[in-house]
This record gives sequence, C-alpha cells and structure tokens, in this order.
Amino acid sequence: MAQGDNEGGALSPESIDALTFDVFGTLVDWRTGVMDAGRELRRRTGAGTDWARFADAWRGGYEPAMEEVRSGRRRWAPIDVLHAEILDRLLAERGMELDAGARRRLNHAWHRLPAWPDLRAGLERLRSRSTVCALSNGNVSLLEDLASCNGLGFDRILSAEHARTYKPLPAVYTTAAARLHLPPERILMVAAHDDDLRGARAVGFRTAFLPRPGEWGPNGSAEAPVAPHDLTAADCIALAGALRA
Repeated sequence: MAQGDNEGGALSPESIDALTFDVFGTLVDWRTGVMDAGRELRRRTGAGTDWARFADAWRGGYEPAMEEVRSGRRRWAPIDVLHAEILDRLLAERGMELDAGARRRLNHAWHRLPAWPDLRAGLERLRSRSTVCALSNGNVSLLEDLASCNGLGFDRILSAEHARTYKPLPAVYTTAAARLHLPPERILMVAAHDDDLRGARAVGFRTAFLPRPGEWGPNGSAEAPVAPHDLTAADCIALAGALRA
C-alpha cells in the first residue's frame, strides 16, 4: 500500500465513516463472467463466437451508451437496458440468432459475475470499522443479485439509478452522500478506474485506487491514475490493513 496526496491532507482512518466501492472491474470480474456465460450458451445451443472478444466488445459499448444518457441525448435507461441494446447489436454484427429467452439469460450474465478472490475477506474486515457500500452504474436489482450470488455483505447498495444519470457525473456521488447522510469528505470512494475516482474527488470524497490488472484479461494491465489518490492498495485485504480494519 502506498499513501497518496490529497488537497484535504493525509488520510486518517478515523476521518472515514463509509466506503463506497465501484463494482464492475473493481469488485467483480466481468470479463470472466461474460466469457463463462457465452461458453454455457454454446453448450446449450451451439451458438459460438470468440467469447473473449465478445466480452471486450460488450464492455466496450458501455461508455458510449452511458454517454448518451449523461449528455441528455436520451432519457434515463438502466444498465440492464443498455446492456441488452449492446448485446442485440453485437449478435446482429456476428449473425448470431438467439431466441428471446437465450438473449435474456445471456444479458443476465452481468447479474452473476464472480467476485475477485480477495473481496469477501477484505469487505468483512472493512465492515468491522466502516459502513461499506456499493456505488455503481449498475441498477439496484443487478447489484443486489451480484451481492447475493457472491455472498457480499454490503451495508448499503447505492446506484446511479438513484440519481438517474451515470458516473462520473457529480449527481451520482452527491446523491450517494445524501443517502448516507454524510458529508462527502467522510466517504472514501474505492475504484480501479481513475475517471470514477476523479469524479468522486471533485465533489469532496476521499479516494482510494485499487488496481485490477486482470480486468481486461491475462494480457491486460491496471490503469495508471493521472494524479495521486489518498490511498493505493493492491487489493481489498491491503485496503483493510491500510485503514486499520
């Protein structure tokens, strides 16, 4: 764990009352989960493609789809809807025909993504000292399913759905702080994605960078933040140690 810099000064564990975690990539391995769902589909239906590339393309459509909502070019739509629209486009591009039930099951893969191995032990330790929350662009029902299937004991599930826009716009973080009844400076945002942390920091959150070099597969690499954060921790267990949990 390395200490970073922050305009609010050195981070003391006693100054943090709640931790808010990004989910996709930070807490769960979306790429493996989508690939596994694709392989299951192939076993059941014979539908085949390069599922690693398919997973990357599906995730690659995520930011452009959210930007349509953030920019106001389209009305609010939850991630489940955006994921389904991206899926339909990818299937059409590949000439893959699936019935409605198979499409729904494949889209539901995002509700069954596996957690990173350090997660459960790390979150249990962190919950001993702070309120631990999801703060994700995923809709509430998706996040509830991820917590249930991975045995994750979040104290609160906070979602972009509550703000009806997407991170890293300020409304997502300020809405989360309001729902926690805490000033932003008493909340530590934890993410593997620098834009998320910078969005949180802009409204006063403290920030912790949690690199996930495996997010984009075995040949991937962790993001490199453009500016230091309050903390950098190798995983959730290291983060718990840094916060004396």
